[in-house]
Amino acid sequence: MAHPQQLGFQDATSPLMEELLHFHDHALMIVFLISAFVLYLLVAMVTTKLYDKYILDSQEIEIIWTILPAIILIMIALPSLRILYIMDEVNDPHLTVKAMGHQWYWSYEYTDYEELGFDSYMIPTQDLTPGQFRLLETDHRMVVPVESPIRVLVSAEDVLHSWAVPTLGVKMDAVPGRLNQTAFISSRPGVFYGQCSEICGANHSFMPIVVEAVLLECFENWLSFVLQDS
Repeated sequence: MAHPQQLGFQDATSPLMEELLHFHDHALMIVFLISAFVLYLLVAMVTTKLYDKYILDSQEIEIIWTILPAIILIMIALPSLRILYIMDEVNDPHLTVKAMGHQWYWSYEYTDYEELGFDSYMIPTQDLTPGQFRLLETDHRMVVPVESPIRVLVSAEDVLHSWAVPTLGVKMDAVPGRLNQTAFISSRPGVFYGQCSEICGANHSFMPIVVEAVLLECFENWLSFVLQDS
């Protein structure tokens, strides 16, 4: 999760988020080099008293400053398109979870199992135990197995919401009457936090998302416990 005074992204816990971080660093380095080069040209033009009439009117320079930006745009566009295709692909998911947004809580339904669903409310501040995070903890977590493709079907019952977990690289709008889907693979066990990322009303900041990734054996034990309890 995010830490105080953190300047960068959260640590990636999915292959998709790792690709997004690599693309961010790639694009940021290009922007930094272009900014440094333009700054150098501005300082050079302001400070120098020398000029060359062949530089002021040169077809070669015009060709360079037309082709070079096109090459830079291609260097940015190709990795971007690759990531867009990766984000849209949902290949043979091992588990499907339906996340439904309400005012102001989430409900989850494991569609591969009969009658397995629950509501997820934020834990009030006065009920938190030591070690829990304020405004981020929920009474029921979305539990998924690690290293397994998980498909999440996202919708809403009343107004616009957005199901987002930054460390997994997942953000999908929840639109009433529309069923959107996204997918992720958790590369390691852990508890990952997110929040509704659409301004959905007065309690918009009080409907957190908690995804707990566990080993497959632990997930099966959790399933058997929940199914017996229901």
